[in-house]
Amino acid sequence: MIGQILERGSKLGKLLYYLYGPGKACEHVSPHLVSGWCHPAELEPPLRPDGHRDFRKLTGLLLQPVALLGSRAPAEPVWHCAVRAAPEDPDLGDGAWMRIAAEVMDRTGLSRYGEEDEGVRWVAVHHGDNHIHIVATLARQDGRRASLDNERWKVVAAMRDIEAEYGLRVVDGPDRTAARRPTRAESEKAARAGQAEPPRVTLRRHVAAAAAGARSEPEFFAALERRGVQVRLRYSEHNPGQVTGYAVTMPGARTAAGDPVWFGGGKLAPDLTLPKLRHRWAHDDHGSPQLAGGGLTSAERAAIWDHAARACGQATEQIRALAAAGDVASAADAAWATADTLHAAAFALRSRVVRQAASAYDRAARAPHGRVPRPTSAGRDLRRTARLLSAAALTGHDPGLAQAALIVRLAALADTVAELRQVQRHAAQAAAPAPPPSTCTRPPLWLARGLPMAALSCRPRR
Repeated sequence: MIGQILERGSKLGKLLYYLYGPGKACEHVSPHLVSGWCHPAELEPPLRPDGHRDFRKLTGLLLQPVALLGSRAPAEPVWHCAVRAAPEDPDLGDGAWMRIAAEVMDRTGLSRYGEEDEGVRWVAVHHGDNHIHIVATLARQDGRRASLDNERWKVVAAMRDIEAEYGLRVVDGPDRTAARRPTRAESEKAARAGQAEPPRVTLRRHVAAAAAGARSEPEFFAALERRGVQVRLRYSEHNPGQVTGYAVTMPGARTAAGDPVWFGGGKLAPDLTLPKLRHRWAHDDHGSPQLAGGGLTSAERAAIWDHAARACGQATEQIRALAAAGDVASAADAAWATADTLHAAAFALRSRVVRQAASAYDRAARAPHGRVPRPTSAGRDLRRTARLLSAAALTGHDPGLAQAALIVRLAALADTVAELRQVQRHAAQAAAPAPPPSTCTRPPLWLARGLPMAALSCRPRR
């Protein structure tokens, strides 16, 4: 079961009208209240002669505590939480949803059991598809403002207990490793502009690939400039010359007024903040040659492809050995570095499919929030490989069987990382890189489109 707290707002009447309306993303069927701060029968909006609901009484009751706060009232007092069961879960019915809504309000502290007359005023609307929407106003009836400390994690904890109580599908809770997804407004704006994807997604891919091919901040920012990405540095307030962060934008990321929309590294992905990148570069092997500035012969590029395939194969074996020995912590660095190699390979191969695979793999690579994996030789080798692939991409493009061999090894490496995450019981990361099941050593179709046929021969797995 998923409990998602949505963006706070100020237009309560408009939200209630939507929840009782026909719906946009999905059809609303038989909308009605299942619970509230008092009995739902007393709060249900009546039908007008024209067949529409009259929300004036319910809206007025919900907003009364907000009006009493006066100038102390929050500017956006409408709190909104959607709670949804999995598609395969049984229909819970109004009685269960009443209990679930009350549990969420108690866990968040907005309206505790036995204190309904003192907490916030709220209602829960059910309109089909085995989910409810809880709407509350952030002003307590005892004259105090509502407290929202750690509300999201309290809702997550409530979902885990409700799953156990009702025997529902267990959904892995958030681990703060996922990249920021584009908002609905960003996606719709990109569609209107005819863009294949929102600028946030494009920028994340460019920044990840630039970081993979760099060994230092100057190389990183130079790589972004080559990709047409504009960079704005953030400086320390106490030490004006010290760079503490960065933000990026691109020509397609503009407001209606034409001003650029900037995205900080942390707004793109947790591991793309400048401190995280600096930690990565500080522990990299800087002994690898600098190849991007000069030309490479076909033979030298072929050697890079062969080296990359060998490095991926060796990393696969090292991760499996470390996981078998129970040292999953040491294997985490190689899993993290695999993302760099995938991004660099996608850039070098100019492959949309490999690029999509690299984006899908990203979450599997990330360590739990606030942690940085301990550096390992496997991780250093993979990052060196990523830099070599970036150098090969800048100096030429010559597709062939060597690239196909690399993709085969990358597919096996991603599969091994998925097994590692399962051992660690990191369900979200384990699901991210998993390719479709196969009994062959050939790359799966999501990674192998467009490869030479010789690369697709099946052989039994060892």
